[in-house]
Amino acid sequence: MSWLALSLSLYAVSVITLTYTSVSSFASISAGQLCTLQNSFEPSFVAQGDFVIGGIFPLHYNQEMPDLNCTYRPPPVKCNGFDPRAFRWAQTMRLAVEEINQSPELLPNYTLGYKIFDSCAYPLTGQRAALAVLNGLSEAESPMCSSSYPLLAVIGESGSAQSIVVSRLLQPFRIPMISYFSSCACLTDRRKYPTFFRVIPNDDYQVRAIAQLLVHFNWTWVGLVRGDHEYGRFAVQGLLRELQGTKVCVAYQEMIPLLYNQQRALEIISLAKVVVVFSAEGEMTPFLRDYMAQNITGIQWVASEAWVTASVFTGSEYYPYLGGTIGFGIRTGHISRLSNYLQTINPQKYPNNPLVQELWEALYGCSPSLSSASQLPLCLGQESLLEQHSAYMNTSSPRVAYNAYKAVYAIAHSLHNLLHCQPGSGPFENNSCAQSNSISPWQEVKFTIAGEEVNFDLKGDSIPYYDVINWQRGTSENIEFINVGLFDGTKPAGDELLIEEDRIMWAGHQSEVPVSVCSASCPPGSRKAVRRGKPVCCFDCVPCDSDSIECTFCPENFWSSEDRTSCIPKKVEFLAYDSLGIALTVISAVGACLTIAVFAVFFHHRNTAIVRVNNSELSFFILFALTLCFLCSLVFIGEPTVWSCMLRHTAFSITFSLCISCILGKTMVVLAAFTATRPGNNIMKWLGPKQQRAIIFSCTLVQVVICAAWLIDAPPYPSRNIKYERSKIILECSVGSSLAFWCVLGYIGLQAGLCFVLAFLARKLPGNFNEAKFITFSMLIFCTVWLAFIPAYISSPGNYADAVESFAILGSSFGLLFCLFAPKCYIILLKPEQNTKQHLMGKEKKEHVTASQHRDKSEGKIERSL
Repeated sequence: MSWLALSLSLYAVSVITLTYTSVSSFASISAGQLCTLQNSFEPSFVAQGDFVIGGIFPLHYNQEMPDLNCTYRPPPVKCNGFDPRAFRWAQTMRLAVEEINQSPELLPNYTLGYKIFDSCAYPLTGQRAALAVLNGLSEAESPMCSSSYPLLAVIGESGSAQSIVVSRLLQPFRIPMISYFSSCACLTDRRKYPTFFRVIPNDDYQVRAIAQLLVHFNWTWVGLVRGDHEYGRFAVQGLLRELQGTKVCVAYQEMIPLLYNQQRALEIISLAKVVVVFSAEGEMTPFLRDYMAQNITGIQWVASEAWVTASVFTGSEYYPYLGGTIGFGIRTGHISRLSNYLQTINPQKYPNNPLVQELWEALYGCSPSLSSASQLPLCLGQESLLEQHSAYMNTSSPRVAYNAYKAVYAIAHSLHNLLHCQPGSGPFENNSCAQSNSISPWQEVKFTIAGEEVNFDLKGDSIPYYDVINWQRGTSENIEFINVGLFDGTKPAGDELLIEEDRIMWAGHQSEVPVSVCSASCPPGSRKAVRRGKPVCCFDCVPCDSDSIECTFCPENFWSSEDRTSCIPKKVEFLAYDSLGIALTVISAVGACLTIAVFAVFFHHRNTAIVRVNNSELSFFILFALTLCFLCSLVFIGEPTVWSCMLRHTAFSITFSLCISCILGKTMVVLAAFTATRPGNNIMKWLGPKQQRAIIFSCTLVQVVICAAWLIDAPPYPSRNIKYERSKIILECSVGSSLAFWCVLGYIGLQAGLCFVLAFLARKLPGNFNEAKFITFSMLIFCTVWLAFIPAYISSPGNYADAVESFAILGSSFGLLFCLFAPKCYIILLKPEQNTKQHLMGKEKKEHVTASQHRDKSEGKIERSL
């Protein structure tokens, strides 16, 4: 329920006096001189009544400005381009007035009249029409200088620019104006336009609908074209406001000149795929003709309600260029008698009406009379309706015409309520009613027409409701307006727009939604880099890297997929019991078993010459240490833990140090025994069994101390290597202290090097018992393995580093086992006849007994030492 300003000037002398007081004053300037009409602007249609309603319609959509050279009185603006669609709106107003006059329930005992003028879709002509509508039914016959005229209200205008001019002109007279097609949001200002009302939603709702449409179809790069008037300016401002915070960018904003200029219009045509146009059909017509002349197709037009249902564009020649246009049209209605009423308009009934003649020329392409200035042939009465204007008779879904129809009924219902007001329940001060000779301008109005409830909000606007219109090819190759959705502004935000996408036909007769972007979406794994000086929708795609702050990085335990669209858990790798781990385990177990087997052979033959000569105690120590060396490689297999990481390097280093210490002790004994064969040398007394054990213990203790300091200061710990390969997490043992790690290896290398040097010095022992040669070969293999291990270990990642270290442990262990014990086991098991003291000592009959006796004494010392 809302308030409608209706200045019902039935006998409103106080209002009309304002008009004619100034005229009388002008007339009194020269007494005796009559008040004469200086110019004439006759209405297109006129009818008398108790109350007269003015009507202003754009019956022409273009104008030709006169020559203004100030040397003679300029002629009026010449209107061009007859618009049958607007002519239908005017006839709908006439039909509504006739229906009300014939109604026994609405305004009984009163009649309505009307005066309909052509605004030529131009504000100056609209102003002239507004001034003319204030006068009598006919300017030439009106006693304009002597009496008043009962104007009730004005129906108009179509364009917002024209409505602003007319509303301001009518405002001092408190004459209300109800627009059927002016949607500019600027007209909601009640301080500037207190007597303006409309039966069409204002553009605040339309721009909201268009913004939602652009977002819905992901059109992020659009052009804006508007007419040179307030309607276009306010609509563009509203749309830009609605697009803030969305991903939609405006490629350009252009204006169709009010006085059309072809060169300027051609500059508007742009490469943007989607173009939103806020303009009236009159301005669009010459612009689109030039657009078609350039043969530009594929543009997806988004039309405002001002031209989305314009019948002048329904011809088949427009379809290649305008087909697929989508926009928001005002709500349709039903006018039962409109079709029959339009058929009564013909030149025979209105022979002197130039508009009817223009209608006939537009519909049939012929002139109805010889008196017409048109160059068209004379009508013969057998012409068919022209295809491009068939919409004139298509009254199945009237929109703007229905608004004009509602506007007339709104005035009639308001007047009816005023005239039938009951004292004590009126809308005015003290619940009073209007007086017939002084009707106040404010009245509450609410009524139902064709099943629709009509009322106005506090701003004079109607309920917001739009149909989504799509221009599609009809059966006769012309353009048809198909309803493919709706926008209901009364629903909650986000739920207003409903579109049936499968019913839409897009530009170029395509069924797929067109794409309109400045820059295509960046592929996965890249980020947007905004171009300097360009909107945010224009960007370059830059691959993601460590400095790409706009890219989403995967967590540490994840890696980006190949197309960089998702994060995938990284594969965790370590030296597990897989094929490699099992192989190392088997080799380790075989080595340990072989060592134990050798131990068993030596223990079983411990009383034989070869075991005794090789110092059985040191041999057993070496075999025990080798067994531990083979087994410690198993610690490197499996998922690293805190304890396994600390045990890996310490167990390996201590067991190898023990093994090398035993070999070092044995080498020293062999070298000492060889040296002891020389006369006067007593070194063997310092290398007895106790001294040998002390050497082994002290050499091993040094390694134990280094390992203890390592574990206390910076022990090895399990770590996750994510840098070597982005798709994997390698579980490995960090050494903790690199210095301690290389000290451990360095000490083992020092022991092995010293052992190798001593064995090399003792290489010239007797041929059948050259233990030093075997020690030399074993140390040579040991050092070679570990020298090759260092670069391989450094260059190998994670589980491969563990595998390399395990192979080095096993390889060096096997080298020591085979070089030191394989020849002895061969003699023990396969050549028992050589397992004698005489053979090992190499005793032979010599020609010189003295020399033989001396050698026997030396070899006896060696045997006792070993």
